[in-house]
Amino acid sequence: MELRHLRYFLAVAEERHFGRAAARLHMAQPPLSQQIRQLESELGVQLLHRNTRRVDLTEAGAAYLDRVRTVLAAVDDAGEVARRVAAGLQGRLSVGCVGSATYSLLPAVARRLREELPGVEVAFRGEMLGAQQVAALQRRDIDIALLRPPAGDPGITVRTLRSDALIAALPDGHPLTARTRLDVTDLRDEDFVIHAERDSAMYGVVRRLCDRAGFEPRIRHEVVETSTLVTFVAAGLGLAIVPEPVAQLGVPGATYRPLTDPAARIDLALATRSDDDSPLIAQATRVLTQLAAPDSP
Repeated sequence: MELRHLRYFLAVAEERHFGRAAARLHMAQPPLSQQIRQLESELGVQLLHRNTRRVDLTEAGAAYLDRVRTVLAAVDDAGEVARRVAAGLQGRLSVGCVGSATYSLLPAVARRLREELPGVEVAFRGEMLGAQQVAALQRRDIDIALLRPPAGDPGITVRTLRSDALIAALPDGHPLTARTRLDVTDLRDEDFVIHAERDSAMYGVVRRLCDRAGFEPRIRHEVVETSTLVTFVAAGLGLAIVPEPVAQLGVPGATYRPLTDPAARIDLALATRSDDDSPLIAQATRVLTQLAAPDSP
């Protein structure tokens, strides 16, 4: 028995006429009649009552028809699922986000992926530092990372999505909030709250900015999560240099000022495993790249 036998039987059962069923199947009537008899012979039951004007189902044929419809529908559905998976339109995806992207990009990413890839189940992991994301990619715990480069692993492919300005985060009421813009040298005598050295690209960026300005930052607190960093700033435990999207976190007690140094910027990048040629990853990368474009709605 082959699937074509089931499709032949379905056509005859629905048309109740061999001639019409043969026309529907784009084949001659005699071979169709022969195939149905072979099916009945293999099953050992009569499925159809035949006369010169029409064909009727036997009781066994009616019961068989119900199962045939279920089988063929399942086969068609399996084919559609396979095609959707092959096209990157169905499956599961895990996305890791660095702190600033968690607040500024994740909500829009979730909406856009839901709109453009409704058949994809997406899980997000927010507030992940770069080193944590690279390790999670290596372990295959996540499929895509939104991080601050570099990734530091030749097995990870990094695509720059955008460049974010760096700004100063200050406690409300701090004397420097009286200025509309700040130079990095204005922060020389201040206490700093900074991302932990081992895991964050921001640690190196802040140290380099201060070094160019001629001083070493007085680091009082090192934290892992961006939300904790801003909370420490709001509590008056120090100030921080952060990517501009962090201002969207909206922690009460924190105020932000732009920096005058044009080099005070940091990239946001999309990282994937270099050996991952999944169509789903390609589809998600396309959506995320479009979303992060400067002119994206």
